[in-house]
Amino acid sequence: MNQIARSHLIMFLFALSFLVPSLEASEGDADPIYKTCLEDCEKSGCVGEMCFQHCKFSSDGKPIDGPWYLQEPLYQKWKQWDCRSDCRYHCMIAREEQRWKLGGKPIKYHGKWPFQRVYAIQEPAAVAFSAISLAIQFHGWLSFFILLNYKLPLRPDKKTYYEYTGLFHIYAILAMNFWFWSAVCHTRDVELTEKLDYSSAVALVGFSFILTILRTFDVRDEASRVMVAAPLIAFVMTHILYLNFYKLDYGLNTKVCMAMGVANLLIWGVWACITSHPSRWKVWLFNVGGTIALLLEIYDFPPYKGFIDAHALWHAANIPLAYISWSFVRDDAVFRTSTLLKKTK
Repeated sequence: MNQIARSHLIMFLFALSFLVPSLEASEGDADPIYKTCLEDCEKSGCVGEMCFQHCKFSSDGKPIDGPWYLQEPLYQKWKQWDCRSDCRYHCMIAREEQRWKLGGKPIKYHGKWPFQRVYAIQEPAAVAFSAISLAIQFHGWLSFFILLNYKLPLRPDKKTYYEYTGLFHIYAILAMNFWFWSAVCHTRDVELTEKLDYSSAVALVGFSFILTILRTFDVRDEASRVMVAAPLIAFVMTHILYLNFYKLDYGLNTKVCMAMGVANLLIWGVWACITSHPSRWKVWLFNVGGTIALLLEIYDFPPYKGFIDAHALWHAANIPLAYISWSFVRDDAVFRTSTLLKKTK
């Protein structure tokens, strides 16, 4: 094993050492001033001089006092803000303002950093970066499709020469699905959107892991592909069922996704060391960016000005990574097609 591959192994083991964080309640949950504010708000429906219409209704939307026309309009109910969520948010913001004036640093409440809402969007920066990543993924997939079907030569049966065409089409669908639900979840994280976000994330990372093994080991035989993919698909599906029907465990999902993500970086890194592929430098570039993005997930820090935290920067880092990855895939399609054409002559 050469020096570069050895450094990737060290990086892999280093990252794994952070995958088992200690589980503890958020510091803000136990703050007595925050707890008092929350209790008072749920009784009075007000935080300071600000009162909430939601607190005049029960959790199922039925009026407790006041006429029906005071209820929130139907077109606004998608936000799913109720009395408890509004009280939590405004008590959190009020408490953080007090802490800031006293020189305190931001702390987490109910497992999350205190973000500033913008038009009912919980994490506007993460939503914006997710939307851009969705657009980049669509552009990458579309350019890949056009390249294969209209620019590169086709087989006599009108199929592409590139052996991984179908796999990358599936990857594109899973990637766009993930970034869509990521944007939705960071807009408003209720249980349903969290399940869709977590499930689509592990589905994408799991399939990426399968695709990494198949491409780097040059597995082209269908039977061999099934033997590689079947156990990994079974594992990912079991994990998704666990998240949706047993326990929505964010910590476990993060460990699973990070473990497969680190394995992806390691495999691609070793492959780039031993291959003569003309675009291997793009794999190195992706690995460097992927490592930085991974560190952003490991070293969490509070949101700057209530908007951009480490996770939001992870979303931002994925924008150039998506562009680089699709650029390599297009180059790989050209390289493999030209290689196969030379063999047929």
